[in-house]
Amino acid sequence: MQTLTSPLLAAAQGVRHAFFTRQGGVSTGVYASLNVGIGSKDQPGHVQENRARCAAALGVELRALLTCYQIHSSVAVIADAPFAERPEADGVVTTVAGLACGALSADCAPILLADPEARVVAAAHAGWKGALGGVIAATVEAMVAKGARRERIVAAVGPCIGPASYEVGADFQDRFAAQAPGSERFFVPGRAPDKRQFDLPGFVLGRLAEAGVERAEWIGRDTCAEEALFFSNRRGFLRAEADYGRLLSAIVLD
Repeated sequence: MQTLTSPLLAAAQGVRHAFFTRQGGVSTGVYASLNVGIGSKDQPGHVQENRARCAAALGVELRALLTCYQIHSSVAVIADAPFAERPEADGVVTTVAGLACGALSADCAPILLADPEARVVAAAHAGWKGALGGVIAATVEAMVAKGARRERIVAAVGPCIGPASYEVGADFQDRFAAQAPGSERFFVPGRAPDKRQFDLPGFVLGRLAEAGVERAEWIGRDTCAEEALFFSNRRGFLRAEADYGRLLSAIVLD
């Protein structure tokens, strides 16, 4: 099992985190091998075993690995105990040691956040829709409601589709310009006049800064470009594959 970490988060006292790669699981085919996506068409037993391995790596019980039913929303929930059932949300916050806040992704940006002093941690799932729609601000607000202070929060954006891999239409840039003035700096011309390259991790970092989180970094890994390590929705789509695996990013208080 290969995991990645953020230097910023690694320096946070009393907090453990991991950006899991696709390596180290039991799934096969397009899901090989550490697919943790409950919503995928993978064999449920394989997904559960993979999730159990991730939970063990984090040092938590399987039921304490908290991931939401992600819907590209701006909803963040606060967890004080393991979920009875997955809530429809894209951010999860806790102050309880031993509960791991997780986000699933396969090109979208997973974000892990911590205020070590207040002992508040969070995970958020931010694709372009959630990032534009406010999931980052909502997650930070939920952390503040539990005692965090914006200036103390440290955040890391995990493996996601990189700007070199993310081609979009010019109308996509127009939508961002209308809803997020100043966002044009996250777009550069594409290979055709009606195409652009979009910097999702850059936009997410910008949204974090707007929410008052100044200490943040992208770990610099492109899910679409690095097939050996990451699942990618975009790569699967370009190959006309029927489905794709999901990666886990998670953070927990000691």
